Amino acid sequence: LAPEFVEKALGKAQVLKVFSISKVGKIAGCRVLEGELRRNGKVRMKRGNDIVFEGEMASLKHEKDEVREVRTGFECGVGFKNFHDIEQGDIIECYVLEKSE
Repeated sequence: LAPEFVEKALGKAQVLKVFSISKVGKIAGCRVLEGELRRNGKVRMKRGNDIVFEGEMASLKHEKDEVREVRTGFECGVGFKNFHDIEQGDIIECYVLEKSE
């Protein structure tokens, strides 16, 4: 029997600005609205009520430093693996999958 996984929400962030960086692609400049964003977590990007991306972060930076997590109220830069269709106002939801007992 395969283990069941339960999604545990970590936090939400809003895209304030989109930056284009050569050799990297697009980076979302975000402010964390609630909870925290974690680099090892999964992300879901929503535009209105539509989910436009589900996957993983490629990078998470606070100021110029690569960080593991960014908490509520702070701003950060987020890069995504194989996804560059980011727009201002998008909502990023960060979550982890945990094994249920």
